[in-house]
Amino acid sequence: MHDMVIRSGSVVDGTGSQGRTADVAIDDGCISAIGGEIGPGRREIDATGHLVTPGFVDVHTHYDGQATWDPEMSPSSFHGVTTTVFGNCGVGFAPARPDSHSWLIQLMEGVEDIPGAALAEGIDWNWETFPEYLAALDEMPRVMDIATQVPHGSVRAYVMGERGARNEEPTSADLAAMAEIVQEGIEAGALGFTSSRTMLHRALDGEPVPGTFAGAEELIALGSAVAKAGGGVVEVASDIGLGGLEGNFGTDIDWMRELAGEYGLTVTYALVQSDRDPQQWRDLLELSSAPIDGPGRVVAQIAGRPAGLLFGLETSLHPFKMHPTYIQLANALSHTELVAELSKESVKQQILSESTGYTGRFNHDVAHGFHKMYPLSGQPNYEPHPDDSVAARANRAERDPYEYAYDVLLTNGGRGLIFFPLSDFAEHTLDPTYERLNHHGAFWSLSDGGAHCRLICDASTSTYMLSHWTRDRTNGPKMSVEYAVKLMTHDTAEIYGLLGDRGTLEVGKRADINVIDYDQLTISAPEMVYDLPTGAPRLLQESSGYKATVVAGEIVRENGEFTGARPGRLIRGRR
Repeated sequence: MHDMVIRSGSVVDGTGSQGRTADVAIDDGCISAIGGEIGPGRREIDATGHLVTPGFVDVHTHYDGQATWDPEMSPSSFHGVTTTVFGNCGVGFAPARPDSHSWLIQLMEGVEDIPGAALAEGIDWNWETFPEYLAALDEMPRVMDIATQVPHGSVRAYVMGERGARNEEPTSADLAAMAEIVQEGIEAGALGFTSSRTMLHRALDGEPVPGTFAGAEELIALGSAVAKAGGGVVEVASDIGLGGLEGNFGTDIDWMRELAGEYGLTVTYALVQSDRDPQQWRDLLELSSAPIDGPGRVVAQIAGRPAGLLFGLETSLHPFKMHPTYIQLANALSHTELVAELSKESVKQQILSESTGYTGRFNHDVAHGFHKMYPLSGQPNYEPHPDDSVAARANRAERDPYEYAYDVLLTNGGRGLIFFPLSDFAEHTLDPTYERLNHHGAFWSLSDGGAHCRLICDASTSTYMLSHWTRDRTNGPKMSVEYAVKLMTHDTAEIYGLLGDRGTLEVGKRADINVIDYDQLTISAPEMVYDLPTGAPRLLQESSGYKATVVAGEIVRENGEFTGARPGRLIRGRR
């Protein structure tokens, strides 16, 4: 008699091997048998006609604060994720001196758009050092396993104070102290060290993230501390992957490759297709993935769909947010009252007659770039045709695109959304994404679960990988189910040193498993909810089609509902 048997499913085991019909037996939280004629279980799941896959391992999230108060780890837990890694992009909440809490919150709010009031209310701050932070995370059972990394910004501010926060050069003593903290964090169980090298990442006060301008000496010193502690990942949010080789960070590839080769580390960075130079990612990928003398590697993180800004009356951005009349109304009225006022023809015409207060190239696109804005309906389409844009729709209807966009925002009781692909859609196709996801020097990542609460909702990308890339895509090549599952399980687990006990369905490994009604697998439209501490808002996106998600042998979510089981724990160290 087994603890649980998942019966007669199509087992896609994460190795890339062809799926096969089999039973999966679970005992003591681990897989005890896979095959036919397996005996009965105290609990059985009929998986006939369903996929049975490993739980998804999502390595680029920002649950650093949320993980201290939320055992359900939504929205990632809605989408088959059973292991998540945060502490990315050089921002986090440890180490933290008692007088730096507010500063770390405004840093995270500025970079990752997580409401500061929610963080201030939700975080207990019962730690100072990084090992103490891990101990605090270890206290709470969850619906999934979590792991974290040591963030450069927090380390720099802890050691250097205001000098570190303002990106001044470290002394040799500063470097030694920072390296000691990084080594201590890895030895305590962190999976790696992270840094931010992009001018897109700024604190709420407008200052670039600490470490943005760090020289190669500092980054190699801190990376070598990871190696000294036993190894791990060095993750970098760098402008080389977000816009090209020009500028202050054009030599980042050099020190990344040096760290990888000399110290045997995995160095990873976000690589996207930019509108300015849609083909440059190929040059970057060729440079970063060229053979290295030594045991390490540089590997690019690739999003499964465009980084999707969502414009709406409740989100952080939309085309009319900086029109004078809109500002006046939004500051004075509730959402319901605002929608009522905006629905008046006289108010509409007044707002449309005004000029925006937005400045700068990016904000110009927010206010006027209707050629790359797409209404997002109940069945979200993240690879829309150019004919679906606001500009094209307005042209066909012989309407002004500003007016058309205005009316879209007022749909669904003023909760209408417009999809604005920030990157990876310069050619109006995801073919370049397909090419990168099939490249040996890249892997699936960048869901950003827990971050950009009021603007982006891409934590559903794991569901999208199966529903779109293997089943629904019509305007380009698809992936096999086996390959898509391998990208989200075996490959992410292997890169972060977790393949020893998860990432594939094999006897002896943890029973982290999804049972999926593949034909019914869908993503709902995003919606704004107000369930963070202090009632702060965040975008959530549900799914359907997950019959069961199992973590360590316990069903944590069944038919779209949490069961109350919380077997998830903190992962300490590589496997």
